[in-house]
Amino acid sequence: MTPRHYLLLAGVLGAGALLLFGERQPVAEVAEAVERAVAPARHSAARPEAAQPAILALLPRSEVAGEDGDTFGGADGVFQSQNWTPPPPKMVAVAAPPPPPPMAPPLPFVYLGKAAADGAWEVFLSRADKTYIVRTNTVIDGAYKVVAIAPPMMTINYLPLNQVQQLNIGVLE
Repeated sequence: MTPRHYLLLAGVLGAGALLLFGERQPVAEVAEAVERAVAPARHSAARPEAAQPAILALLPRSEVAGEDGDTFGGADGVFQSQNWTPPPPKMVAVAAPPPPPPMAPPLPFVYLGKAAADGAWEVFLSRADKTYIVRTNTVIDGAYKVVAIAPPMMTINYLPLNQVQQLNIGVLE
């Protein structure tokens, strides 16, 4: 054991001895308050008389905190409720995008076949229960015009919107 341990052991044994052999009688007397003699004030050059602390008079509550019903500290006081929620993001007025331009409807024709006649292609098309035999520059029902026939594609112009569409007619046979 180190000398420190011996000192700690001696302290514990001394405390145990006081506990066992010490006086166990409670004190019956009450200690009374005693007035102190006031020491004469020391005046030093570093502390003039005017710098002595003084106790200020109490101010009325209405002067310090305001009348009843007023908020403490006025309208912009410290104890007012505060809203720490961030403001909502500013909505920027975005102009609606222009409507998409009108589109031609899908081709209503079903390809039936093709044939080469007089050095030009003829294509057989079906729409509902009607069959059309068309060549280049043929107008179908006033709405479609065949622009070109070059297998494997046939180019058709939708006349109301002047939009070109293509129909697959298969490879050259």
